[in-house]
Amino acid sequence: MPILEESSRDTPLYRMRHSLSHVMAQAVQKLYPGTLLGFGPPIDDGFYYDFIFPGEVTPGEKTLSEIEETMREIIRERQGFEREDLAAGDALERIRGMKEPHKLEYAQELIEKRGMDSLSFYTNGPFVDMCEGPHVDNTSKLPLDGFTLRSVAGAYWRGDERNVMMTRIYAYAYPNRKQLRLRKQAVQKAQEREHRKLGQELSLFAIRDEVGRGLPLWLPNGTAIRQELEKLADEMEFKAGYKRVATPHITKAQLYRTSGHLPLYEDGMYPPMLMHEEAESGGDGGGEPERYYLKPMNCPHHHMVFASEMRSYRDLPLRLAEYGSVYRFEKLGALQGLARVRGMTMNDAHIYTTPEQLKDEFKAVMEMHKKYYELFEFEDYFLRLSLWDPEDPKRRNKYFDDPEAWAATEKIAQEALEELGLYYKVSKGEAAFYGPKVDFQFRSVIEKEYTVSTNQIDFAVPPRFGLKYVDRDGTEKTPYCIHRAPLGTHERFIAFLVEHYGGAFPTWLAPVQVLVLPISERHLGYARKIEGLLRQDMVRAEVDESDATTGKKIRSGATRKIPMILIVGDKEEEAGTVTVRRYGIKQQENKTIEAYLDDLRDEIKERRHVKAD
Repeated sequence: MPILEESSRDTPLYRMRHSLSHVMAQAVQKLYPGTLLGFGPPIDDGFYYDFIFPGEVTPGEKTLSEIEETMREIIRERQGFEREDLAAGDALERIRGMKEPHKLEYAQELIEKRGMDSLSFYTNGPFVDMCEGPHVDNTSKLPLDGFTLRSVAGAYWRGDERNVMMTRIYAYAYPNRKQLRLRKQAVQKAQEREHRKLGQELSLFAIRDEVGRGLPLWLPNGTAIRQELEKLADEMEFKAGYKRVATPHITKAQLYRTSGHLPLYEDGMYPPMLMHEEAESGGDGGGEPERYYLKPMNCPHHHMVFASEMRSYRDLPLRLAEYGSVYRFEKLGALQGLARVRGMTMNDAHIYTTPEQLKDEFKAVMEMHKKYYELFEFEDYFLRLSLWDPEDPKRRNKYFDDPEAWAATEKIAQEALEELGLYYKVSKGEAAFYGPKVDFQFRSVIEKEYTVSTNQIDFAVPPRFGLKYVDRDGTEKTPYCIHRAPLGTHERFIAFLVEHYGGAFPTWLAPVQVLVLPISERHLGYARKIEGLLRQDMVRAEVDESDATTGKKIRSGATRKIPMILIVGDKEEEAGTVTVRRYGIKQQENKTIEAYLDDLRDEIKERRHVKAD
């Protein structure tokens, strides 16, 4: 079967990285007695550990060097890793003796809230840590030259900004020096394509404190990309039978209580606005105020669109699409450029189906994803089938409790993937609260994994809203709903496009498609004429009117990664031609204006033309 199961934690690489994190913690406490510990897990390219350093200690480059050298001394000691399992009471007593308040807090949660009756500890040399493992047998199995401490960052204890700020030390870790060197070289190269860096250089977006953290301002260049993506989606969805709707940015709290999002996701929403419906200004009008929220998702509004009139089985599948703006109060430490924001616009749609239509519609959405990704030439991604996990005590109250419906919809999602021949990983406990989903997982150029788009089956919320359609036999039935967003949000999708193309967008998507470059001031009139012709043809064209030399103008256009530069001088003006220079190609060619426009139209049409099935 085309399934890639989630990789086991018990791999040599995982053991090595996990063991190195303990060695680092031991080194830190040896160098800085009194340092308190947080968590220290392995990550994709190494490991990290969170600390609270004593007094005035502020780790810097020299500190990292000292910690590294101490780690190598520990490794040479051939310390063994020994596991010990203690009953709950003994485990708490052990941690109190360790004088680690954050470990104690977590241990008490594991015992009191999650029902664990024992906890495990690992000892290597003088260092003891509460830990599930696994680890290497002894430190001689760890590479002396395969790791390096790479950076220091702030991190709130347990990711909650209401908690104490800790110092997180990140490290790369690989089996040998060669793999470590290759990783560092790849990261250095990737950072040149990082979307925050290129976003500033190419004037795509800005984030200002005066507006708010995580609330990007789209500059003209970035807005051009947004518009092209929305135009593409509008055309593709129109051909696939979608109908466009538009919904408000705010709504009453009751809508989210009905959907089940309140109170489950209230912590991730902006605080409510208290409004008196009868007051002229919405201010104090006496009585109990109505609570309004900025919408964090579009689906409850689309359910209201469905419910606005009686539906027949002949109306289904009903595909409602919207580029809807939503707002989520992400934690400050999680915000990252466009990849994680608080204000976003989603390529959202909800498909209402009969049971018989559900699998085919789910497959059609997967095929739509495939078309988009082929157009953008995306290859480095994988699919994750996210299922519920009723046995997980952390998430037990998250899901709608309907085992039969879960089993049926999970079966449909898995069959759809297999019938399409798609490879996927299975992840229990990652489903939406209302049903299973397939997430499209990408890695950024700095190797951070993100969900870019998703396809979800919802069996639970339509009944809560009383959504009905009249079936062939005249009875009222409840539809299934598919939630889908192939292009995710403008913000995250464009972040990936910036990194994918390195800022050098294909002509159809580029913010400025053509730069007209007059050789001297006397050629400005001809350059403006060409710009006008291009703009009449809906081509995003500009004229470089600076007094820089021709060479500097060409270099400026290349720095801005503009796909085409048209150079015009005496020869071109006399002949009614342009000299065409493409980004990244030194060869130039001379064409008549008419021939150039014909070629440009064909190129733009070919690159963004998408056929519907």
